[in-house]
Amino acid sequence: MAHKKAGGSTRNGRNSNPQYRGCKVFAGQVVTAGSIIVRQCGNKLWAGLNAAEGRDCTIYAKIDGIVKYDQRGKRERRYIDILPAEVAAN
Repeated sequence: MAHKKAGGSTRNGRNSNPQYRGCKVFAGQVVTAGSIIVRQCGNKLWAGLNAAEGRDCTIYAKIDGIVKYDQRGKRERRYIDILPAEVAAN
């Protein structure tokens, strides 16, 4: 006689959903306020002008505008700026 019950699927079912990280919007593209620009693990890119960083290091737009990637600062960090549409047109 069997000494163990048939466990079957009771040990399965712990597979989490993927995180879908990466760049969602690239330089020169138009974004609206609140749009996610980059989902990342840690700070590979930094929030610049008119951009903000969420709890999980997600960078999103604070205003409507055009995305600009820039490398600046003492450590040559890569920043993401959102230029207002009227400023970017000039």
